[in-house]
Amino acid sequence: MLTPDLTARLRPAFDDDREADTFLLRLERYGPELADNLRAVYGERADALLAELLEVMLHAYHARPADLRRLDEARLLRPDWLQAPDMVGYVAYADRFAGTLRGVGEQVGYLQDLGVKYLHLMPLLRPRDGENDGGYAVQDYRAVRGDLGSIDDLSALARELRGKGISLVLDLVLNHVAEEHEWAARARAGEAAYRDYFHVYPDRTQPDAFEQTLPEVFPDFAPGNFTWDEALQGWVWTTFNRYQWDVNWSNPAVFREYLDLILYLANRGVEVFRLDAIAFLWKRLGTDCQNQPEVHRLTHALRAATRVVAPAVAFKAEAIVAPGDLIHYLGSRDHHGRVSDMAYHNSLMVQMWSALASRDVRLLSAALTAFPPKPTNTTWGSYVRCHDDIGWAVSDEDAARVGLSGPEHRRFLSDFYSGDFAGSFARGLVFQHNPQTGDRRISGTAASLAGLEQALESDDPARVDDALGRLLLLHTLMLGFGGVPLLYMGDELALLNDYAFADTPEHAADNRWVHRPRMDWALAKAIQADPTLPAARMNAGLRHLLAVRRRTPHLHASIESRPLPSPDPCVLLLRREHPLGVMVQVYNFSEHRIQFPAHVLREQLGDGARDLLSANHFHLTRPTLTLSPFRALWLVGAEA
Repeated sequence: MLTPDLTARLRPAFDDDREADTFLLRLERYGPELADNLRAVYGERADALLAELLEVMLHAYHARPADLRRLDEARLLRPDWLQAPDMVGYVAYADRFAGTLRGVGEQVGYLQDLGVKYLHLMPLLRPRDGENDGGYAVQDYRAVRGDLGSIDDLSALARELRGKGISLVLDLVLNHVAEEHEWAARARAGEAAYRDYFHVYPDRTQPDAFEQTLPEVFPDFAPGNFTWDEALQGWVWTTFNRYQWDVNWSNPAVFREYLDLILYLANRGVEVFRLDAIAFLWKRLGTDCQNQPEVHRLTHALRAATRVVAPAVAFKAEAIVAPGDLIHYLGSRDHHGRVSDMAYHNSLMVQMWSALASRDVRLLSAALTAFPPKPTNTTWGSYVRCHDDIGWAVSDEDAARVGLSGPEHRRFLSDFYSGDFAGSFARGLVFQHNPQTGDRRISGTAASLAGLEQALESDDPARVDDALGRLLLLHTLMLGFGGVPLLYMGDELALLNDYAFADTPEHAADNRWVHRPRMDWALAKAIQADPTLPAARMNAGLRHLLAVRRRTPHLHASIESRPLPSPDPCVLLLRREHPLGVMVQVYNFSEHRIQFPAHVLREQLGDGARDLLSANHFHLTRPTLTLSPFRALWLVGAEA
């Protein structure tokens, strides 16, 4: 891409030769990736687009603040910054955490004390008024929700966080915009160029053809994938809700717009972009219009262009898809390690809850064993819970490997976590029941799903102990698995379901708000005075885990956790191969005391081992090792 002629034409755009050299060296490095992927998607239209993109990139490069340029250089010298064991994420709604963006800034000390280095503030770019899918129906990407503050407040918060070593993470919705967005308004006004920003059809012929293979994301309140718009006199593609219009990525102008938005927000201090609904970008008749090859080429191109201007920025793919599809969002074959820097490990989250309900880790182990290896320069986002519902993404193939029926096991999990299964400890709500598929997703906070709500109502200390044991076990596995562990706001205090969500009209129809409670700052203060509170016990246990993780090099995310065969169906074994030595993690997913055969661990670690979590030493020459209920061990060789 970078020819002598182009170099000669670009140099006059810089006042400083060093700045010109920096930009041109980066363009020489990433330009071919940008050009090759755009040509594969847009064909002969790519050259004109590349010329436009260079203008966008030059403008953003010149506008990049000095402190962010310094961060760019630091990240180039430490490209594994997202993979380090001290990288811990925290996910929160700004208003529910601290009221406003300035309020978030006032709580940076709390985040620092917890060890947070990555703060994901849930959708805060200006959404449409009223229903807005939790903020994912964006009306203006260059503005902030009025009740939270201004775009300048966002920049100020990013700067404050950056000064404390915390990276700001924001959502960028790639698949759709609100119907009130300027692009949609101009399309409705009759501007043909903007009508082509969307998928619009004059009658039902094409929509009906697409619907033959399209799933419904929200069958309860948004059936179908197309909505009639009177002003457009056409059917517009609306995968999620009638007010969220899917944008047309086959139009090169859409790519240019989104790159401009990414660079604008990057210059405001956003360091990680959560690429929302990324799997849905490309539409192809006869498919489910997810995970198409063009999606990976487009993301690769966006990343390459961003690397030229702002190499400190990372991409996180929000792709809640099957493992065989997920790996492509981190990059495979010629995209290896060059698509997104990070992706959610949704399967780990689902399988942890599955093992907790069944007291059986065989499905969890089989699913992780079947997972394809990721590129070593990328990382997983691991989590116990998030803002969304839990969809029981248990494949029939994984279930069959351990003698289970996929449909029956998914039904069991829905029954168990909605509290309909006899003996269940969980308190969850069914979200989006689809009678045709049997799909019943689950809403609920981690603490309520793990049994704490029920235990407190029963006033039974033993049940409280079990609930906290489950919560800490899940968090220990999340922290030990590798990648960036993502703590969901309030889980560090074991916050329970917030049933008052139904009192807010715009939330009442969406029970996912039951697990989006407001931060309980009074409880955060109370635990300092009373360490016996369940919240205090959870908080103390989590802080200990975080401290151990920070000083454990074996947990660098370039290393992957691989399951080992376990002789006990209640006990999960994971092995990590690190240059400093082997690490074996042991997790008892039951409320029972287990006598575990020591020879299984001796074969991996030798005659002795040290548990990093408890600092205990174990003689593995003995016949068995006692695992108390919900016990976790992070074992290394005795000499390590």
